[in-house]
Amino acid sequence: MKKVFISQSMRGRNSEEIQSERDMLIAEAQKVIGEEAEVLDSFFKDFDGNALAFLGKAIGVLSNADVAVFGRGWQDARGCVIEHACCKEYGITTIEF
Repeated sequence: MKKVFISQSMRGRNSEEIQSERDMLIAEAQKVIGEEAEVLDSFFKDFDGNALAFLGKAIGVLSNADVAVFGRGWQDARGCVIEHACCKEYGITTIEF
């Protein structure tokens, strides 16, 4: 079973919108991967910190991933761009929507 990290823009979106997109990305990723995936939790609802602290915590989770899935518009979200660069530099497979 592949470990999957979800990268998506969160700025200006509520928890329900984020979760809805996340569920869709997970379903699409499993189709591409061809098997059920273990989704690594990178949606920190109760974390108290600024954007950079969230990114640092997310990169820690990303370090355990086999595959990273990037939601639509990831290219316009600075955190997603940094996560994508980490994947490329450290050999984590990416799926981009």
